[in-house]
Amino acid sequence: MNQTRRSFLASTGPAFAALLASGCVARTVAGSVASGWPYGSLVSDPAGLLDLPPGFSYRVIAQLGDAMDDGLTVPDNADGMGCFDLGGGRIALVRNHELKARQDAGGQPGVGFDRRSDGAILPGGTTTQVLDARTLETVAQHRSLAGTIRNCAGGTTPWGSWLTCEEDVTRAGQGVGRDHGWVFEVPAKAPGLVDPVPLTAMGRFNHEAAAVDPVTGYVYMTEDRDNGLLYRFLPAKRGDLAKGGRLQALAAKGLADSRNWDSARMSAGSAFTAQWIDLDNVESPEDDLRQRGAAKGATLFARAEGIHMGEGEFYFCCTSGGAAKLGQVFRLSRSASRLDLFFESTSPDQFNFGDNLTVAPNGHLIVCEDQYTDVVDNYLRGITPKGTAYPFARLRIQTELAGACYSPDGRTLFVNAYSPARTLAITGPWAA
Repeated sequence: MNQTRRSFLASTGPAFAALLASGCVARTVAGSVASGWPYGSLVSDPAGLLDLPPGFSYRVIAQLGDAMDDGLTVPDNADGMGCFDLGGGRIALVRNHELKARQDAGGQPGVGFDRRSDGAILPGGTTTQVLDARTLETVAQHRSLAGTIRNCAGGTTPWGSWLTCEEDVTRAGQGVGRDHGWVFEVPAKAPGLVDPVPLTAMGRFNHEAAAVDPVTGYVYMTEDRDNGLLYRFLPAKRGDLAKGGRLQALAAKGLADSRNWDSARMSAGSAFTAQWIDLDNVESPEDDLRQRGAAKGATLFARAEGIHMGEGEFYFCCTSGGAAKLGQVFRLSRSASRLDLFFESTSPDQFNFGDNLTVAPNGHLIVCEDQYTDVVDNYLRGITPKGTAYPFARLRIQTELAGACYSPDGRTLFVNAYSPARTLAITGPWAA
């Protein structure tokens, strides 16, 4: 959808108060498990999957092993995801599967970007699920990209495609035939497997997520490394990323290191002038793009992951950033060329390792947690425009939440449980 979430809210927000839940998992009013302000305390899910506030409900619309129309099955490790309006009362989810080289692909696709040394097509890539926009019933489902490794997150484009990003920098000869660490483009309307073209000018690094500025067509990308950078790709031709372009890194003036690890260089609300430096040798065979960028003055970030474009600004998570190493959220204003620390967690009960994020119809951020402990207790965290965090949903199984995105009409929040893979559709009174 070309319209940003914020402008959509401005024109249609009052309608959300009248939404009704459908396809619901039954809920009770007893068993509150956490304060879910402003929606109320979370209600324990009798199915033991996802606790939500009163008035909200979910349904499982896809899961590991489901048969697809191409004879394959839904693979595991469901991660980043985007939602698209296909017209004619249909929407599409394009879903990443963060699969390593030796994991199961849910069957062997016919074609793919690369193969293992034993000849099998690599299992990473995407699936596309077409839904009836009103009933959320599945109309079609198929593999849409194959032959890649660890497709972690990505981002939607204003021209109706999903940018899926490899969080892997395996070299040709290391059990595979080609170099990895690329971005691939998957049109949401593609009826089957797309031609897997690596967008090499967008850089080879440990990619995480991407967001496209609908005004300029610039693509902003995060890097999941402890010493990663924030990148910006300026395409030679807007909307045609395969034509090449120029890659840059953010160099916030006076801020070489945003992580706040060794000493608190900033507090929430701190702002810095955003500048950009050009990068060279972006195909980076030595996987040293971030080090070369930092040597030229680029700002370091702690595991930058989810990113979401708003109206003239975007937000991105740094999973292990902050003095407590529990996570930060930064905001970058394109119009004002300003980077500010929007939120930093001081307690695991407040916010614990935020990853993918999106913006709700009421303007709040919705952030997926991905904790790195033996026993995890992952939430969907809301963050208000004033920077106050609260629990919106609690996952009751031992995996992460990923791929949060809204339907074009804002009625439904789609999110993945990573493994065993499940895609959930959440409805409720978003404007309450």
